[in-house]
Amino acid sequence: MLSLEDPPRDDSRETITRARDHGLRVKMITGDDVAIGKEIAAQVGIGPNILTAGDVFTKDVDMDHLPNRIVDCVETADGFGRVFPEHKYAIVKALQGRGHQVAMTGDGVNDAPALKQADCGIAVSGATDAARAAAAIILTAPGLSTVVDAIDEARKIFERIINYVLFRVSMTLDIMVVVVFATVFFGFSPLTPIMIVLVALLDDVPIMTIAYDNTLVPAKPVHWQMRHLLLGSSVIGLFSIAQTLGVLLIGMEWLGNEHWQSWIELSKEQIQTVVFLQIVAGGHLLLFVVRARGFFFSRPWPASRLFAAIVGTQILTVLMCGFGWLVPAIPWAVIGLVWLYMIAWMFVLDLVKRALNHYLRESAYSNGTKP
Repeated sequence: MLSLEDPPRDDSRETITRARDHGLRVKMITGDDVAIGKEIAAQVGIGPNILTAGDVFTKDVDMDHLPNRIVDCVETADGFGRVFPEHKYAIVKALQGRGHQVAMTGDGVNDAPALKQADCGIAVSGATDAARAAAAIILTAPGLSTVVDAIDEARKIFERIINYVLFRVSMTLDIMVVVVFATVFFGFSPLTPIMIVLVALLDDVPIMTIAYDNTLVPAKPVHWQMRHLLLGSSVIGLFSIAQTLGVLLIGMEWLGNEHWQSWIELSKEQIQTVVFLQIVAGGHLLLFVVRARGFFFSRPWPASRLFAAIVGTQILTVLMCGFGWLVPAIPWAVIGLVWLYMIAWMFVLDLVKRALNHYLRESAYSNGTKP
């Protein structure tokens, strides 16, 4: 008689603990006997509720259309033993049917159907060609700790994409509405063609550095919520429109106010420069607002590349407006007034963002969905 042992990797327990800290549920699916599965589950920190797959998925069950009692069992179980390939596929499909995002790891030919069905199939190091072909991610290093590292990086990328969308949609709404409003009601364009080109070029610099920004790693799994994203960007865009329209209306009042003109004389072309300065400065300050889920001055701080890109473009814009590079020059006092106006609006937009985030969270909880 020979005694054989196939122990788990040393980092398995730590990896499963980290996964749970990320809001993930880990289930064991093994072809070994249930007794072996329970022993390994105890060693790595998975729950003891390991079931025999054949007892749950009887021969008369359609694996593509499981009854609710079986789906309930799959959802609550910690794992399954004596699993066949069709059972693995059915487990993944049952969890997806309940709205879960499912990642599946495997290395053999019998794992291929489940790897293909999963939202994210992960072929581990040394997997067969069939498993590699079916998987979305192929691990080159042994162990599963890299999966949690990949989740961290993916959630950071997700946050950066959200920041980009909020910034881009808000700025697009701002420029389009203000240009149309001024053209229709005041009979002139608030931005010259060269200014529109400069706005696009100056915006591109900080936008490219969003990819390197520091972000908080969400504690729970993230997924697209287009209604919330569109609502958030639209509301922030409306306040950005109000911000720019405020500058435009003040400028138009300035042109007809003799008292203000006696203090600082401005022409219609200089009003265009004021609007140009406000759009560039206000847009880049808005990026500081939307990148933070709390107050804009809370951690994590902006990455050095993003901060340098915004500061650099603002210095260049101020010099362009002050010395008249490519745009009509405006007095330095007016530049200072515009910046005071922008800083005040920065706090207003931050309060709007926090109120909006609170509303969306409450709406998600009241509807029984995850925020």
